[in-house]
Amino acid sequence: MKHAHYLIVGAGFSGAVLARHLVETLDCRVTLLDERPHLAGNCHTSRDGQTGIMIHRYGPHIFHTRREEVWSYLHRFTQFGAFTNRVKATNRHGVFSMPINLHTINQFFGKRFTPGEARAFVASLSDGSIGEPRNFEEQALKMIGRDLYEAFFYGYTSKQWGCEPRELPASILKRLPVRFDYNDNYYDCPYQGIPVDGYTAIVEKIVDHPAIAVQLCTRFTPGMERGYTHTFYTGPLDAYFAHSEGRLGYRTVTFERIDAEGDFQGIAQMNYPGRDVPHTRICEHKHFTPWENHEKSVAFREFSMETGPDEQPYYPKRLSGDMALLDAYARRARAEPHTSFLGRLATYRYLDMDTVIAEALAFGKACTEAARNGERLPVFPE
Repeated sequence: MKHAHYLIVGAGFSGAVLARHLVETLDCRVTLLDERPHLAGNCHTSRDGQTGIMIHRYGPHIFHTRREEVWSYLHRFTQFGAFTNRVKATNRHGVFSMPINLHTINQFFGKRFTPGEARAFVASLSDGSIGEPRNFEEQALKMIGRDLYEAFFYGYTSKQWGCEPRELPASILKRLPVRFDYNDNYYDCPYQGIPVDGYTAIVEKIVDHPAIAVQLCTRFTPGMERGYTHTFYTGPLDAYFAHSEGRLGYRTVTFERIDAEGDFQGIAQMNYPGRDVPHTRICEHKHFTPWENHEKSVAFREFSMETGPDEQPYYPKRLSGDMALLDAYARRARAEPHTSFLGRLATYRYLDMDTVIAEALAFGKACTEAARNGERLPVFPE
């Protein structure tokens, strides 16, 4: 298709990567819109004016992946600094390593288990009455037993999601490992790091192309797609349809800034799983760039809450009512003849950054092939 002009709504990684792919593979132009005054969506980073520390403005993002093609793609646009995410958790029993590993188990129970002994001990804690876990709580009780569940997961999860863990799907906990060695690297991925210039700088370079026009502070409204060959929408799916079927459930995050001299907590992320503490974690941002030196420090307490009409959605809740609503919106989306839907918000899924980028690249390839063949462009990623 020659001289196509595509509209992409949302300048996070999904929209930016798709825009770059389209202009590099088709004879086309792209207009990229975002309602916020910056690129990179919730991955947006910028230097703190008081300390010079690189701040993750919407909460920390540590890039990790097993996908070599995604790692190589990002290296076209940035250099990564080495960073290993070592998370700690503070509760009434002490300070522990997360995810649960051999050190956590031995410290919590006052033992000196070998890996094999620890594995057998944790298995003995499992609730044997649970067959196939039906929810988060049953998954936890089957995996690690009640003591570890209540110390490290019950309070954190109920604060994070605003509901009882038994209301959440078991799949959420399946993403978190339990290790029977002393490996305290939060991510079990061969590629991990943080871009030395921050995430916004990556997106700036991705969209730095003469065929891409960026318009910030521009909210998408119905009718704006007229005059474009096709529209790619990466915002909230229910917002595209003006919430006419109802609002999908999301959690959002608010931040309370802490300014400190020197070192505030000695690590990038400290979780607070107890119900007696209102925040879920404290993140000290200078520790995300260990190659930099800063005399002062900035940390943020994070509080999880329901997403209101004017707040940024972070985590899709995906409760049973949400999934029924999602089906209704997905049916309407598939009936849209000239609009495609891509990314975390438009597909109502929790996606890591590497998955977002991989899907945008694959979706771009599918769209390029369809455009060249004169076929309808795909509506959702496969």
